[in-house]
Amino acid sequence: MLKVQNVSKTFNPGTITERKALVNVSLELAEGDFVTVIGGNGAGKSTLLNLIAGVFPADCGSITLAGQDITDWKEYMRATLLGRVFQDPMMGTASNMMIEENLAFALRRGQKRGLGWGIHPKERAMYRERLVTLGLGLENRLAAKVGLLSGGQRQALTLLMATLRKPKLLLLDEHTAALDPKTARKVLELTEEIISRDHLTAFMVTHNMRDAIHYGNRLIMMMDGHIIYDVSGDEKKNLQVSDLLQKFETAGGSDSLNDRMLLS
Repeated sequence: MLKVQNVSKTFNPGTITERKALVNVSLELAEGDFVTVIGGNGAGKSTLLNLIAGVFPADCGSITLAGQDITDWKEYMRATLLGRVFQDPMMGTASNMMIEENLAFALRRGQKRGLGWGIHPKERAMYRERLVTLGLGLENRLAAKVGLLSGGQRQALTLLMATLRKPKLLLLDEHTAALDPKTARKVLELTEEIISRDHLTAFMVTHNMRDAIHYGNRLIMMMDGHIIYDVSGDEKKNLQVSDLLQKFETAGGSDSLNDRMLLS
């Protein structure tokens, strides 16, 4: 499904602030994989996600998704194949538009839009049906402005929008980091439910070691722009937080752990 081959990314090359964010990284995701990616600040996990999304180009290497070489595709072109939920609940939705209008834009992602664009009754009924699955009562608020929603409601809506048209790959960029623990748990449960129900392939970046272990069928650990650990199956199921801490310490010493990860 996804093949990242020998990609590297250096920011501010040749300057005093040069930083090698990714160094010759290769990664393959099979269809249906739900991969959690963990690492400290500067490990390269968000850089890898943004490289896949097309936010910036790789210095070298290639990226193939669903059999298509997307290495040179712009971000807007990749959006036809990708769904994405950002860390900031304010991103991914238009706050001054109604819930149903946001959903309509998501449904029409990658399609040509003409002057006859509108929301049909059958379409509105489908939105209600999908919103019911969130369990947040939003199905009764289709005409409400998104800007009036709480952070958790908005993030759940963004998740629904990102998966309304089944994406080839769902990118989750620490999408619960800005939420309180109870709301974050609800959004993660919805994430797991949608991925399982729709048989999605997903790539979830997180700082939370417990979440990285609990969710998904595969875990990847990154440090200093490299993948240092890739585990799945029974080995992942049997992982403990202490095992991950040991891996980090063995690979880079205790300095590789930041406060957010230690508190996870």
